[in-house]
Amino acid sequence: MTPSSQNKNTPAPLAFVTGATGLLGNNLVRALLAEGFQVRALARSEAKARQQFERLPIEIVSGDLHSIPSFSAALSGVDVLFHTAAYFRDSYTGGNHAHELEAINVKAMKELLDASWKAGIRRMVHASSIAVLKGAKGQTVDETMLRREHDADPYFRSKIRSERVLNNFLADHPEFWACMVLPGWMHGPGDRGPTSAGQTVLDVARGKLPGLPPGSVSLVDARDVAVAMIACLSKGKRGERYLAAGRHLTMTDLIPMIARLTSSEVRARLTRKPVLMSWATAKALASENDRSHFSAHRFHHDLGLTFRPLEETLTDGINWFRKAGFLP
Repeated sequence: MTPSSQNKNTPAPLAFVTGATGLLGNNLVRALLAEGFQVRALARSEAKARQQFERLPIEIVSGDLHSIPSFSAALSGVDVLFHTAAYFRDSYTGGNHAHELEAINVKAMKELLDASWKAGIRRMVHASSIAVLKGAKGQTVDETMLRREHDADPYFRSKIRSERVLNNFLADHPEFWACMVLPGWMHGPGDRGPTSAGQTVLDVARGKLPGLPPGSVSLVDARDVAVAMIACLSKGKRGERYLAAGRHLTMTDLIPMIARLTSSEVRARLTRKPVLMSWATAKALASENDRSHFSAHRFHHDLGLTFRPLEETLTDGINWFRKAGFLP
């Protein structure tokens, strides 16, 4: 159900967005409003959400996935759930995060689905991850090439298990419709966190990255992922995955591009100085090196979408960081 399919005399459909103040979530909120949806946005801090969304005509719901009963009443009357919230900070901070990954990405998914079903919600679009897929080096990976759980780091494993929870729920609830969008390494405006992608941009701009880390990524604009999630409502199929992974880039190509756009300098090769990047991020980049070629067939042909230019994504993200005070 989308606004374009509604009778003009009926109210606009109401979307509930988890993780609304995150990079993907806040861009999704804006895209939904542009498409004519009413939006109910879940945020841990109402004050911060109001500051972030300024005068946008949305309803802000205080709460987080640690306590779904605290906001479950706000699920009543919702037409579609967009689930973008996830625990991911272990990807660029140290320590063992297994408990939080399991609690937020797996257990809370089941609790959220149960609460949504009880509230009468029958449609959902879930932001999964390219982490659930894997191919050989240099191979183009599509939505069918699933990563085995034993071949996954803790974050990747949590995303695999989160998808399994959703698929089991679909099997047990034939009247429930859901599909999954799999983003790549998201960049773009609104990265208030910042994410590991945004932190990389900031480190390059501030001269804190002494060299070029090995590895490759599949870079995508968060705004393109948001549009894909909305497109799934009218063009997606129940239980299907849709890659919105963007384009393959080596870090050797990406870092100098960021340096040029931020008017920074970056050394041409690794030095003996430690790269200011977490071990988890560096390990993931190295292990997934040349495994970041993802198919855009369903994104282009099934959803009818295209990716915006990489320089536009990076430039808009950098300009947002400057406007928000992260960079001079």
